[in-house]
Amino acid sequence: MRVRLGLVLCAALASANGGCASIDYLAQAAAGQDDLLTRSQDMDRLLREDRLPPRTRRLLAEIPRVKTYGEANGLRPTNNYTKYARLDRDAAVWIVSACEPLRFRSYTWTFPIVGTITYLGWFHLDDAKRAAEELRGKGWDADVRPAGAYSTAGWFDDPLLSTMLGKGAEARGDLVNTVFHESTHATFFVPGQSRLNESVANFVGDRLAEKFMKEIAGEDAKETVAYFAGEERSRKRETKMHAAYAALESLYASDLPRDDKLAEKARILRQLEKDLGSKRTLTNASLVQFKTYHSGEEELAELLAACGGDVKRLVALLSAWQHERMATDQADPAKVLRPLVTQGCTR
Repeated sequence: MRVRLGLVLCAALASANGGCASIDYLAQAAAGQDDLLTRSQDMDRLLREDRLPPRTRRLLAEIPRVKTYGEANGLRPTNNYTKYARLDRDAAVWIVSACEPLRFRSYTWTFPIVGTITYLGWFHLDDAKRAAEELRGKGWDADVRPAGAYSTAGWFDDPLLSTMLGKGAEARGDLVNTVFHESTHATFFVPGQSRLNESVANFVGDRLAEKFMKEIAGEDAKETVAYFAGEERSRKRETKMHAAYAALESLYASDLPRDDKLAEKARILRQLEKDLGSKRTLTNASLVQFKTYHSGEEELAELLAACGGDVKRLVALLSAWQHERMATDQADPAKVLRPLVTQGCTR
């Protein structure tokens, strides 16, 4: 799964409701945001002064065209990615998520304005590990994973980070996808619906990146071929993740004794780790976060088809609809989107 963070809350937004998020988290989020702003340098000036390595220069020079392309396809204009910040680490943040051990129900944190969210981003790995260990001590499955990208979903002018620049030939397409993904967050956001927000951003980012690479980079270009090859590898991983999720969901709904469920759960997850070549221990929290980015895909595909394959029309439809009140926090995107599919593409 491509690691990206769609939203990390900062203390500048507001204090947390009812102590649901710790002061420690809010303090580190504010400090981390401040550090990013301190490190940020004007991208145009960096490019003019030719002080960047050639490869970095080429990737950064692409950003204005990517943003213009996104805006032409319905994404909201922002001041994001006009600055560049070089980080001295391999990840922008580390994502902590948690889930019940024998049910796919996420642990949630509650904040004003944005409601509940199913993950938190920590700017230091040790802090993330401590947070995960605290959740495990309370009986939750917990997961820590690196995220190369970071976004405040339109609250601040986000810089482009060095951790968003990949190393292989697919780096151009991956960067394009990430910018579209994060720009979708600034365009479409429903409070209390992490799965819906991330799944929409994932879907729109993928579709626009595909269009961009074919139309702008060229369908036969080396970078385009490498990007699509990477996407195909990701799809194969996603298929295995989906299968494991479905198998575990069925297991948890069965009448087997708890100990038998735990034993079979461990077998399924260890096999998944082997199939994926994963260096991380996978848990329910890993799989529930995977579903956060990959839910409602069938419904979104149907909506896009109803909009004649026009991403701009799809974005306009979703943006107009995002103010609808959802029945519950963290609702299943497939169920939430189904009435909209029935209604059709009216914009």
